[in-house]
Amino acid sequence: MGFLKNLFALVGALAIAAGLYGYVKLAPVLAEFDPGYQKMYSKFASDLLTSKDPGVAMMWVAEVKPDISIEDVKESLKSLAAARSFLFVGEAPFYKQVQALTGEPYRHISFMSFCDASVGKMMADYRDEYTGFMPCRISVVQGKDGKIRLYSMNLDMMIYGGRELPPELKKQAMRVSNVIREIMQGAAQGEF
Repeated sequence: MGFLKNLFALVGALAIAAGLYGYVKLAPVLAEFDPGYQKMYSKFASDLLTSKDPGVAMMWVAEVKPDISIEDVKESLKSLAAARSFLFVGEAPFYKQVQALTGEPYRHISFMSFCDASVGKMMADYRDEYTGFMPCRISVVQGKDGKIRLYSMNLDMMIYGGRELPPELKKQAMRVSNVIREIMQGAAQGEF
């Protein structure tokens, strides 16, 4: 009995020592992170544990009302973006590429690209790697179940996931993030 008591005490002491060591090593690094990092990573971890799929955990999704056509959704996205000074820069009709490759009809999947060049410039000037987030894309997807959904990458990891962005870049990145969500939600409801 005394042996088990000592063993558990040793394991407990090692766990406390490891926790203190981790805190001492991580605290200075995490102090440089954006103040919103804990909330962002907590939500990501929760979504990941629920879905067990990082692709699902990293996306925003908006289900389109059943009475709205694919073409109306795409026109709505463009209209809502234009009203927010968010430039539509192109569409990649993925489903047509699949059809050309296979010779078979394929469900609708297209990638709608949008950009705010002034924010894009700020991002590129900050870090070349941030150009990988450009242009902002919204996928228009006819799911295997026939329902139309809109998908876009959750930009919270870019905004809050590491060292705090310079104030003006953070402000503009948050605005772009909000615009993407607004136009997705609006188009899903049939707004113009």
